Amino acid sequence: MPLSLYAAYVPSALQMLGTSRHLIETAERWCDESGTSEAELIGCRLAEDMLPFSYQIKSVAEHTQGSIEGVRAGVYSPDLDPPPVMFEALRTKVGGAIEALQAVNVEEMESFLGQPMRFEMKSLRLDFIAEDFLLSFSQPNLYFHCATAYDILRMKGIPVGKRDFLQRMRVSG
Repeated sequence: MPLSLYAAYVPSALQMLGTSRHLIETAERWCDESGTSEAELIGCRLAEDMLPFSYQIKSVAEHTQGSIEGVRAGVYSPDLDPPPVMFEALRTKVGGAIEALQAVNVEEMESFLGQPMRFEMKSLRLDFIAEDFLLSFSQPNLYFHCATAYDILRMKGIPVGKRDFLQRMRVSG
């Protein structure tokens, strides 16, 4: 049996959303224990020309929930509003994305196959079919932003490792 679009996208998106939620909780605990301000960590960047932890987490939600909404509408334009500046607001953003992805079913995902859609941001326009958008644009972006959020925590000395990133793998048995 061929791999469905649902199987190729939704479980992995939910896994990375779970990782994002775990990273928020870990960061919040570390701030409480170390006396580091929430604002300092939420605004932390790997490099000056990169976006902060809050943006990375927001982007995981954008490239999961937002991407599905974009495929439904036939166009995806990312939310360019500033990211949340509190752990609780980040947790709410990720929680909403988890709920939205859990509500997606196999039949709906398979109905997207071959459907034209486009990505638009400022003057950039990229035309896709739905499955190529989800698997070659959205999915790599959600992994990139989740890994960058993880890397920011590592850079700050927060004790996270590969298991914190992988979270809930889909093991048999």
